[in-house]
Amino acid sequence: MVSNLEVPLLTQFSKSASTQTTSPSWLDADLRTVWHPYTQMKTAPPPIPVERGEGVYLITPDGRRILDGISSWWVNIHGHGHPRLNAALARQAEKVAQVIFAGFTHEPAATLAQELVSRTTPELTRVFYSDDGSTAVEVALKMAYQGWRNRGETERTLFVAFDGAYHGDTFGTMATGAVEVFHHEFQNLFFEVRHAHGPYCGTHAEAPPHRRCSPSLEEILDQEGERVAAVIVEPMVQGAGGMIIQPPEFLRRIRELTHHHGIPLIADEVFTGFGRTGRFFACEHGPVAPDLLCLSKGLTAGYLPLSATLATDEIYQAFLSEDRGRTFFHGHSFTANALSCAVALESLAIFDSEQVMTRIGRLEALFQERLAGLAKLPCVQGARTLGGLAALDVGGGDGGYLDGRGPWLAEQFLARDILLRPLGNVLYFLPPYAVTDQEAHHVFDAMEEVLSQLS
Repeated sequence: MVSNLEVPLLTQFSKSASTQTTSPSWLDADLRTVWHPYTQMKTAPPPIPVERGEGVYLITPDGRRILDGISSWWVNIHGHGHPRLNAALARQAEKVAQVIFAGFTHEPAATLAQELVSRTTPELTRVFYSDDGSTAVEVALKMAYQGWRNRGETERTLFVAFDGAYHGDTFGTMATGAVEVFHHEFQNLFFEVRHAHGPYCGTHAEAPPHRRCSPSLEEILDQEGERVAAVIVEPMVQGAGGMIIQPPEFLRRIRELTHHHGIPLIADEVFTGFGRTGRFFACEHGPVAPDLLCLSKGLTAGYLPLSATLATDEIYQAFLSEDRGRTFFHGHSFTANALSCAVALESLAIFDSEQVMTRIGRLEALFQERLAGLAKLPCVQGARTLGGLAALDVGGGDGGYLDGRGPWLAEQFLARDILLRPLGNVLYFLPPYAVTDQEAHHVFDAMEEVLSQLS
């Protein structure tokens, strides 16, 4: 039984994760000048240098091969160094890398928009490009809000999100989020948001003990529906909030209620899009058709920053006017970057030609089998899987993102050359779809070995 996990943690982590690699000269520059994300720079061990990627592996300068069990923060869906993606990037670089997207356009952006629209519901007809997941959601929030104002309904200033939500780290997305440890320092600057409870509330077995229980969406819309600009949801899976998997009925009910009240539904599929849940888009589990669909992460298969917000024609029409003041004033210097769009197109082609969705289905079956075994361990609670995601809760700690077992677990897996980055006491496995059955079993074997120490 492991105890007093946090006392020796930093020393152990540093030894297992950093000093096993030969430090390249440029690592000193990182230590002197770089501020890393979601990292307490005072206490964190030195970062692990990566020289190259190959398939599901990150390779250090001294040849250490670390299995990337989280798709490098959920973005790398086809594996590192995919030859087709490399070739698409090189071909586009020979033509044009970047074009101003106000008043100009280019073939990769136009073709990609057409491809995205063709793979979603008929209601979604327009694609607005931006740079990352947070901005894709920020765009959707702004479109919903300004769309009402352009139609003269200026009283609609309230947004509704869900307990446990995470939508990004820009101010609008933080306001709709509900993972307190990430965003509470900024809450005095947020616009007005009501949070509704998810499908698991109170004492339900799937509800994490730290999760509060807000009113239902139905209650909120009945009371304040005339003030609501939009409802936003992460369809089927709340990612950063603890890998909480929802039933399709919950998603359908949200769509029914928003339809009934005439309120736009924003589907944040930044995490769940591009096969992660076993469907190309998670909304297909409903199935439901959102009014705004936010995409990023897997869009370029982890190669380059790019995001897209898809909108219905009704929302688009609200911005068409002889009055230039009704323009959607939003944009980024690298909007619809040609390199990013070219790689995204090739990633979609890989889905079609390499039977990626079939592979995800086989992974889901493997994950279900292995999680059933892990669920028998005394420390394991709430084992769950959907598509290419396997997750479980590790009991016995404080729970939540700051649970000390998270860093300890990460250390244990890095010592076995596996990159897993638990969300506190939530341990999850989210590999590139290119992972082999043997590699997946290797990770689950390591999970069993590590978790047995806590049993």
